Amino acid sequence: MNFLIEAFKPACSISIKFSDGKTRKRVPIKRENGQTLLAPLFRNQENIAGKITIEPHQGKRIEHNGVKVELLGQIEMYLDRGNFYDFTSLVRELDVPGDIYERTTYPFEFSMVEMPYETYNGVNVRLRYVLKVTVSRNYGGSIIEYLNFLVHNYSPPPSINTSIKMEVGIEDCLHIEFEYNKSKIQLETEVVGNGNPNHTGII
Repeated sequence: MNFLIEAFKPACSISIKFSDGKTRKRVPIKRENGQTLLAPLFRNQENIAGKITIEPHQGKRIEHNGVKVELLGQIEMYLDRGNFYDFTSLVRELDVPGDIYERTTYPFEFSMVEMPYETYNGVNVRLRYVLKVTVSRNYGGSIIEYLNFLVHNYSPPPSINTSIKMEVGIEDCLHIEFEYNKSKIQLETEVVGNGNPNHTGII
């Protein structure tokens, strides 16, 4: 029985770590099995870099046809669950065909990545970003590992409390205050030397 269990185990373990993984903000996301995990958060046009470590199990030798890492942006539709359509696909070849005898680490980097769409997990559509590592093999099947990360894009709020002044021809005293887009606007009047009201608008 133990022999059968070992036979179906992957020939190696693959780990993916970001270069700034210790300092980068992480956001909780819920997986399909109900578990919650913390995923690193990125923005559009950021560099995505790190290291990939492949470690054979119990000193096994891994024959492969190459090792690569892909950065994928994918969309999954409700009526076509399980099939992802790539809108972003970047590839870095990490190793040429050969053998892996011991723990091996490969650095990788994707510079200024175009990620214009935010991660989204809705009822009818799901949008995700993943790193996909593939150890290609002729027999036993390729060994694949995924790492999800999130993308949120935002712009800094506009500056507020910029004062402007204006004069209007109203004889009575007037005071108006209202708020638009989180900016408070006040319109006030005061009588100046010539008897005309001087209205000051403060935004």
